[in-house]
Amino acid sequence: MASGFFALLDDIASMMDDVAVMTKVAGKKTAGILGDDLAVNAEKASGFMASREIPVLWAITKGSLLNKLIILPVAFLLSAFLPAAVTIILILGGLYLAYEGAEKIYEFFVPHEHAIEAVATEMTEAEILAVEKEKIKSAIVTDFILSVEIVIIALGSVVKEDIWTQVIVVSIIALLATVGVYGIVALIVRMDDFGTKLISLNKRDDSFSDKIGRFLVSALPKVVKSLSVIGTVALILVAGGIFVHNVHFIHDWLHALPSILAEFLTGLVVGFACLPLVMGFKKAWKKIKG
Repeated sequence: MASGFFALLDDIASMMDDVAVMTKVAGKKTAGILGDDLAVNAEKASGFMASREIPVLWAITKGSLLNKLIILPVAFLLSAFLPAAVTIILILGGLYLAYEGAEKIYEFFVPHEHAIEAVATEMTEAEILAVEKEKIKSAIVTDFILSVEIVIIALGSVVKEDIWTQVIVVSIIALLATVGVYGIVALIVRMDDFGTKLISLNKRDDSFSDKIGRFLVSALPKVVKSLSVIGTVALILVAGGIFVHNVHFIHDWLHALPSILAEFLTGLVVGFACLPLVMGFKKAWKKIKG
C-alpha cells in the first residue's frame, strides 16, 4: 500500500516536471504574441478618467478571464476532433484585427465627425459611461481574438503530449497571459500616481525620489501616446502573422521578405481591404435601423 502511494507521488512529480519543461517551451513560443497582447491591451485600457482606470481595467480583466474559460475547452475539443476549424477561426480573427488596425490608421488621417464633436463638446456623465462601456466591450473582443491566438500557439507546442499535459500547460499559459499582461497594464496606467507619491515622500525639491517621481509623471502622457502607435502596429502584425502562417499561397509569395515585413504588409493590405466593406456595412445598417 505504502509503496503504491509513493509510486503515485513519483508519477505526479514526474508529470509536474514535464509540465514545467513544456510550459517553458510554450512560454517561449507565445512570447511574441504576448508582447503584442500587452501593447494592444495597454492602449485599449488607457484614455479613461484617473478615477475610472482601475475599475475599467478590472472589468476588462474579468472579461479576459471569461474569454479564456470559453476558449480553452473549445480549443481542446476542436484540436482533438475538428482541427481544420481552428485555422478558420484564426483567419476570421485575423480579419477583425487587421480591420481594427486599419481603422485606427484611417481615423488618424481622416477623423470621424463624431470624434471631432466629442472633443468639441463637454460630455455628460451618462455619455462618458456609455463611451467607457463601448471601449471595454471593444477591448474584451480584441482580447478574445488575441487569446485564441495565444491558446492555439501554446497548444501547438504540446500537441504531441498527453491530454492532461496539454490541459495543464495551455491553462497555465492562458492564466499567465491574463495576470501578467493586465498586471503590467495596471502599472502603466497608474504610473503618474506612483510618481506623485514619490514626490510627496519628502519636502526636498531635488531629492532622488522627486526626480524619479517627476520623470514618471511627465513620461505617462508620452507612454500613452506611444502605446496607441505600438498597439496599432501590433494589431497589424498579429493579423498579418495569422495569414502568413496559415494561408500557404501568402507564405509562399512573401517567403523571401523578412518575416516582420511580410506580416506587416499582409496585415496592412488585408486591413484596408476590409475597411471599406465594414464601413459600407455600417452605413447600410444605420439606414436600415433609421
